Amino acid sequence: MDMDQEEAPAQPGSARADAVTLRPFDLADVDAMMAWASDPVVTAFMTWDAYTSRDALLAFMRDAVLPHPWFRAVCLGGGGGEGSRPVPVGAVSVTPTDDRCRAELGVALARAHWGKGVATAALKRTVAAVFGDLDGVERVEALVDVDNAASQRALEKAGFQREAVLRSYCVVKGRLRDMVIYSFISTDPLVE
Repeated sequence: MDMDQEEAPAQPGSARADAVTLRPFDLADVDAMMAWASDPVVTAFMTWDAYTSRDALLAFMRDAVLPHPWFRAVCLGGGGGEGSRPVPVGAVSVTPTDDRCRAELGVALARAHWGKGVATAALKRTVAAVFGDLDGVERVEALVDVDNAASQRALEKAGFQREAVLRSYCVVKGRLRDMVIYSFISTDPLVE
């Protein structure tokens, strides 16, 4: 699964790492998710197209996101009021493969939060939690389009290791693409 174009050099107003949280999605998040999952710029490097229907996204959430073993909302700060949950501005998923020791990472983030360190912070929180949450997973890998330099930088800042360029690896939106593979293994040091 490849990641969206996300990180640019930090700018004033960058998100504090402690302001970024991860939590499970629920169906009440559909409108927040629609805000970025319907953006064709956000989904440009994704294997899936931007959503055009709230009902289709709701079905995806019900049938794929909620039962998924590790699909989290990327949230910033607190909620809108007492007792409310923070609103998702993106998502991160870690999907175990048929080879039990490996899992694939995917990330999407609303454009308004690109270049502010949000994806890097979410990735750091992901690797800090996922090895304890998913039994048997020893390696998390990410496939990133060679032209998606921003996501490559976010992964590197989060401690992922660039391993190789996989030439003519997959077709994304009708085009044969080269992908860069990154990994983080359970014994890698966490980046602060």
